[in-house]
Amino acid sequence: MNVAVAAGPGGGGVLCPEGRDARAVGDLAEAVRKLEAGRPRWVWADTREVQPSLLAAGVRPARCHDLALTEGLLLGYEGRHGEPRSAQAAHARLHGLPVPEDHHGPQARQATLFEEEPPPPDVGLVAEVHADQLRRIEATADPQRFRLLVAAESAGALIAGEMGHDGMPWREDVHDTLLTGLLGPRPVHGMRPARLQALADQVAEAFGTPFNPDSPQQIVKAFKSAGVPVASTRAHEIKKVDHPGVAPLLAYKEMARIYSFHGWVWADQWVRDHRFRPEYVVGGVVSGRWATSGGGALQIPKVMRQVVVADEGWTLVVADAAQLEPRVLAAMAGDGGLARAAGQIDLYQALAQAFGGERDSAKIAMLSAMYGGTSGDAPKLLAVMRQRFPRAYQFVEDAARSGEEGKLVRSWLGRTCPQPSAGWRELVSGPEGKRAARDRGRFTRNFVVQATAAEWALALMAVLRGLLPDPARLVFFQHDEVMVHCPAELAEEVVAAVGRAAEEATRLLFGPTPVRFPMQAVAVRCYADAK
Repeated sequence: MNVAVAAGPGGGGVLCPEGRDARAVGDLAEAVRKLEAGRPRWVWADTREVQPSLLAAGVRPARCHDLALTEGLLLGYEGRHGEPRSAQAAHARLHGLPVPEDHHGPQARQATLFEEEPPPPDVGLVAEVHADQLRRIEATADPQRFRLLVAAESAGALIAGEMGHDGMPWREDVHDTLLTGLLGPRPVHGMRPARLQALADQVAEAFGTPFNPDSPQQIVKAFKSAGVPVASTRAHEIKKVDHPGVAPLLAYKEMARIYSFHGWVWADQWVRDHRFRPEYVVGGVVSGRWATSGGGALQIPKVMRQVVVADEGWTLVVADAAQLEPRVLAAMAGDGGLARAAGQIDLYQALAQAFGGERDSAKIAMLSAMYGGTSGDAPKLLAVMRQRFPRAYQFVEDAARSGEEGKLVRSWLGRTCPQPSAGWRELVSGPEGKRAARDRGRFTRNFVVQATAAEWALALMAVLRGLLPDPARLVFFQHDEVMVHCPAELAEEVVAAVGRAAEEATRLLFGPTPVRFPMQAVAVRCYADAK
């Protein structure tokens, strides 16, 4: 049963079960709690607007239909990527009215003193937009797959909100000790930590002049003055330069990044009650991968993993999918040879025989096929792949050719790449046309694989969420890696649940397939011990 929901002020709202009249409730969380036993699908405008009050009341709905996320998927499918996707915008388009801009999401505008947030949608609007979305889903090339995409994306919204609410264990004392050991004591506002300043002084001494090592322009100018111009200030470029200032500069850049992105000020903002609580953005990347609108959860450096420690008597179950994207390609392409190799734990080792027994050559060939690599040994290895695994090779080649021609490509479930811009179309018709076409081809060849891998990961999490024994909680997700925080006595059960979730996600997406998607799960006290 679908139940349309419109949240109101003061914790109240309006509910409208499918086929029944709407009714106002004074306590929305309690009303949801009572109906949840029937496992309805909650239909609401935006999970981020409704879920926080539910979580605060201890209510965790099993499933939902997020109108904003679904509208984004449908707009992309219809070649209208980037148009406003809110429920209000969808309703306005449905009735030919002026379409309001979005007020949420990674590219949203912030409300100003002179601009109020739009009022929450009424339950009739929610129900009407939902009905229209269901009609549009049925009009897609494969409605069954697209329904799964919508369900997975909406489940992702629930999981993202819960992970932000529950937080990942984060030991503030260990964090402070780590920062002090790396950087020196916490400095006063506006000053560098002692060890960071010492590195800045070493850089200045090596170049014979003081300059700000945080400024790319000043770094380029300093190298130019020293007679060794650099193409950019990226670490891999600077490493090529023979100059005494290189070592301290690279050390400074590494330490400065930790200080800026995971230092004391960062912890003051994002760590509360021994938990790191980032803001995840579901589908924040065009391929469907997640992003964050704060906290940098998807860019935790390895050195910081020692700060992630389970509570006393609890453990962390950490799992990641081995070689996820090549396995996804094998399943999508239906390439028998590649699928047989993907039935092994180490896919690249299984492929090595086809590449002269060299595992590294097999890896280069697969990555070059998926990412459009053409340098070094890639052309020779791709020729081997084209011969030995023709269907997999042709699958990504077809996606690349479609991109070069300005066409749209789709993931396995129907997520669609953005349409080419007017600027690209103008460029592709000019003297730089071949290069522009190749660049888009590289994007689309990887899009079909990466987007499908993101879908598999979403399905994995959605299934795992339903399998976890209470009070185990998903607390971290990054592309192909998940982390569960659970009582130590539940660790074996959670490890088994991860394996079952991987099998079920594979079945949901690909049906019967010889391709395996192994999830290597380990129970550890500290995140750093998982690698």
